[in-house]
Amino acid sequence: MDVRIPTSFGEAIARDHVPEGDHPVLISSLAAYAADHRYYEITKATLGDQFEHRYLILKDKEERTRAVQPFLIVRQDLVMGTPASVREPVDAVRKRFPGFLKLPMLMVGCSAGEGDIALDTVSGTVDWTIDALREVLPLLAKRLKAMMVLFKDYPKWYRPKLDRLLRAGFTRIPSMPATGLKLDFPDFEEYLTSKLSHAMRKNLRRKFRKSESGGPIKLEVVNDITPCVDEILPLYQAVFGRAKQRFEELNRSYFCQLGQRMSDRARFLIWRRENKIVAFASCLFHDGVLKDNYIGLDYSVALEYHLYFVTWRDTIIWALQNGCHSYHSAPLNYEPKFHFRMHLEPLDLYVKATHPWLNACFRPLLPILEPTRYDKPIQKFENAAELW
Repeated sequence: MDVRIPTSFGEAIARDHVPEGDHPVLISSLAAYAADHRYYEITKATLGDQFEHRYLILKDKEERTRAVQPFLIVRQDLVMGTPASVREPVDAVRKRFPGFLKLPMLMVGCSAGEGDIALDTVSGTVDWTIDALREVLPLLAKRLKAMMVLFKDYPKWYRPKLDRLLRAGFTRIPSMPATGLKLDFPDFEEYLTSKLSHAMRKNLRRKFRKSESGGPIKLEVVNDITPCVDEILPLYQAVFGRAKQRFEELNRSYFCQLGQRMSDRARFLIWRRENKIVAFASCLFHDGVLKDNYIGLDYSVALEYHLYFVTWRDTIIWALQNGCHSYHSAPLNYEPKFHFRMHLEPLDLYVKATHPWLNACFRPLLPILEPTRYDKPIQKFENAAELW
């Protein structure tokens, strides 16, 4: 059902689909980003049983559609990612009140990845869109019976724009950061010798020798994973099952549609040993940046043959050979990334409760609930202070 809200700038309409006449605006709103409009349509089509995906159509006083911003409704566990000292007293309360600190939220962003703000088609910037969202989202959240508004996983470079939300009662806290590596070296050997410590260089070379002892592990790169999806899906599920923090769970349809609809940007790296797939990575390749988003590993051989390190090495080599200037890795697994001399790429959450009294209660709690403070390897990075 559509939700229409009159605003000072015109009108906002929340819909579960984008009308045909507004579809060109959706395309242009997200065209500049690696995850363009197709990616949001893919996640909506494939992850719809986990999240309620919608679109917010923003119109000005002349009734022109200026931007189309994807958002979702989800019931979020606020203590996910916190240590036992925080979870245990909450779990005790949940024995009597199962929904305690599990709140329905209106999330602005993407259900499978980082968020982006829709570009305004008139100015070509995000400023008008952010001002529109700042006004309408608290009203929309109340209409949709969400208790909190959350801008999910926005890269640090958005801060000069999104920090204007702070004046409207939002609080900015860190999300689990991504990591990055500037590919300013000609080849992997130069990277090893110029970037890494002697101990790490020696350790990696030992791991690579061990990986070769069981026979060659060969890399193949494809745009469409569909022919192999039944082989790679259990590998993804094995990694997902070990994760301490979970949000979205991908499925067969997601991987197939990603390759079929975004073959210009989707890259799947597949590693085989004795013709059997033992690892894969799902990436987006756009504007010289390789975004390494999801991996899968065959744990029957992964630990013995150091597959994580092999896949990372081969991914960097492929990125260099294909003209990438930057490598971007999704959150988590920070210990090896620290030793790889990667840097943190902060992701921000902007949070506001829909009721003033609730907002006043949660604002002092948010720094306690945010998960980065409990991940010790994160604190080792030279730019860890940038998270705040």
